[in-house]
Amino acid sequence: MTKQDMTMLQAYGWNEHWSLMAGQIPQQDKALVPARITAQFSKQYRIITQDGEQSAIVTGKYEYEATSKSDFPAVGDWVMVEPLQGESRAVIHQLLPRKSAVTRREAGSIPDEQIIAANMDTVFIINALNKDFNVRRIERYLIAVWESGAAPVVLLTKADLCESPEDYVAQVEAVAPGVPVHAVSSLMDQGKEQLGEYLVQGKTIAITGTSGAGKSTLLNWLSGQEMQRVQGIREEDARGRHTTTHRELFVLPGGAIMVDTPGMRELQLWDSEEGFEATFADIATLAQQCRFHDCRHETEAGCAVREALQDGTLDAKRYASYKKTERELAHIARKERVSTRRQNKSSGKTSRKSDRDRKGTYQQLLYDDE
Repeated sequence: MTKQDMTMLQAYGWNEHWSLMAGQIPQQDKALVPARITAQFSKQYRIITQDGEQSAIVTGKYEYEATSKSDFPAVGDWVMVEPLQGESRAVIHQLLPRKSAVTRREAGSIPDEQIIAANMDTVFIINALNKDFNVRRIERYLIAVWESGAAPVVLLTKADLCESPEDYVAQVEAVAPGVPVHAVSSLMDQGKEQLGEYLVQGKTIAITGTSGAGKSTLLNWLSGQEMQRVQGIREEDARGRHTTTHRELFVLPGGAIMVDTPGMRELQLWDSEEGFEATFADIATLAQQCRFHDCRHETEAGCAVREALQDGTLDAKRYASYKKTERELAHIARKERVSTRRQNKSSGKTSRKSDRDRKGTYQQLLYDDE
């Protein structure tokens, strides 16, 4: 690549790390070049290469070998592509290993992982300071972001709609120790200076949150231009309509890269053990102080968690959220294991020994469900 080519890719986050990853891809007959996914429309992609913007699809081999939806490229991913001669199209051959990925459980009876955005350095969790403000929902987003490998930042938008935004900031800080929390208002042009440390050239930031929280408005405000169309919200419940209908990556004038995502009515968590532990680290610390190692925090003597609930140092609603999320993740894990066993059985990969192993595992699942 020429220096000019590299400069174009660097504007979208290309650096020494990705150059090293690309260099480890086995040599092929076809000449492949790096590209970043900037938008996704079902199985069609928009990419940026050293030659500019192109459309792309994955190869037939790539699609055949993919075992789940998370194996397919997502917005923010770096891929190796084969440009088609004389066309502004390319085919995707390889996905470079992700540094981070925000995921959720896709709706449906069969558990599958959906990638919301990939290779972010920071994720802005957006919640508006109106009737839609919800601390418990912010906790769920924190779990997903901590699990992703990116750094979470909570932005409380529409701060002009409440008299004391600092009270809401304090509520969020109480459930998100160590996580930066900022109240901002694009309408009043307030709080932009607080975000400068995240808007660094070459760094990627994803915006996530519910519909109507102001994600697209935030993007337009930070960029100083209308990059995304915005819509109003329903006044009766402060919920918005889906302004953003697909995930898309933008380069801001200052050089930061931002991924806008469609609003989510509900964030269904995927495998998020590490994110769960990070989000509820305060409760985990309390649990370590219990007299018994296997304390269930119910009627056991010397339970530090129950003591904290009684003296008010642990909020009862936060603990209820902790228990609810713990049960949800355990349920997801069980469904995933059962689904995996069924897939293995239908593909003929089982043996008598594995059948015996599954029987023991199933008995353990029954015990876990009690």
